[in-house]
Amino acid sequence: MQDFGNILNNQVLMVALIACLVAQLLKLLVELTKDRKFNLRTLVTTGGMPSAHSALVTALAAGVGQTMGWASPDFAIATIFAIIVMYDAAGVRQAAGKQARILNQIIDELFQEGKEFNEDRLKELLGHTPFQVIVGSILGVLISWLAAPAYCF
Repeated sequence: MQDFGNILNNQVLMVALIACLVAQLLKLLVELTKDRKFNLRTLVTTGGMPSAHSALVTALAAGVGQTMGWASPDFAIATIFAIIVMYDAAGVRQAAGKQARILNQIIDELFQEGKEFNEDRLKELLGHTPFQVIVGSILGVLISWLAAPAYCF
């Protein structure tokens, strides 16, 4: 049980999680502004503006850099991890979302004449645009820099 308490004392981890939460809350505000409706589901869904994945991993990398040193192997690992996550968010998952959109359109056209199709529609908003990833990464670094006094040097 003491080990769990140590996890909660990890300021770098806590700041990264806060960055992720802030990004998710901003998604809610963006959705509210854009669509004029309050959708709590936005807090737990993938995709959208800004990228919470990017905010999380860049806050983590920046926190590791601030605490362990910018030349440390730990920072190098965190940075490579961040790059892979952001590439996946903007590349692979964005492409999967486009494929889902096309498949849903094909299904709609095939079954529009009253034929029945029992499967759920595919989730189309899986990834992020490069702009959403960049905004999320800027948010993550900004939150990490603002939280720097919380890090024990």
